[in-house]
Amino acid sequence: MKTKLLFFTFATFSVVQLFHGQDKKTAEECFSKADYKCAEEQYTKLAEKEQIQKFQSEYYDKLGTSQRRLGKTTQAFKSYESALKSNPKSVSVYENLASLHNLKGSKTKALEYVNTGISLEPESANLYLLRSKIYDNLGKKDLAQKDLQHILSFAPDNILARTGLANLKKRNGDLEGALKDYNQLISEKPESLLYSGRGDIYLKMKKTKEALADVNKSISVDPKFAQAYVTKAQILFDTAKPKEACTNLDKAVSLGYEKALLQEYYAKCEKNN
Repeated sequence: MKTKLLFFTFATFSVVQLFHGQDKKTAEECFSKADYKCAEEQYTKLAEKEQIQKFQSEYYDKLGTSQRRLGKTTQAFKSYESALKSNPKSVSVYENLASLHNLKGSKTKALEYVNTGISLEPESANLYLLRSKIYDNLGKKDLAQKDLQHILSFAPDNILARTGLANLKKRNGDLEGALKDYNQLISEKPESLLYSGRGDIYLKMKKTKEALADVNKSISVDPKFAQAYVTKAQILFDTAKPKEACTNLDKAVSLGYEKALLQEYYAKCEKNN
């Protein structure tokens, strides 16, 4: 009798795990296809059913990101906070909370979250990149630059840190210096990110022909790089082609770019409809 009970318990557990695995696969597929409504539904189910706190935290974390991509900022904050409650040592959650606060909440809290993440993972390039953005938004350019340079001390080939330094020059008005840096980077490694970044510099220099050539090159190298479509939309708005610009914005959003960050440009789309 005892053996039969154990077998029944094991069989039940196996069936539950099978369905749980299928739900997780469905959620991951929805997320990878940028079907964030579907991902939100699936990760909500997974998070509510999960008993192991580490996994529950991961599901809430993914849920928050899905909601963020849907423009549901309030819900995203709640999901990330639930993720943190389930696992207070999740570096990913600290990073996501810091990022969301930097864009939509408190810069002070953003800094607190990212600093906690760094204390848990002292050599995380992503966290230093994020803190650099936060410092930049707070007007602390020297600290932003220091963080990017620190990344290069342990990851000298980190392309995001190198472009970050070039972008600081761009935002400080040194377009020629930023262009020189991007030219050097492209000569070393012609990547989609770099062509898109240089295209933005050309746009600010009012060289729309060169800017468009660069973003088209960026898209040809990586058709799924969302930022390139945003930069292309900016160029098209500047050259009085709003319909094409709006199509590129939609493409960027379909690839995972947060629509909430494009409100200024979508307002132009509504104006031209």
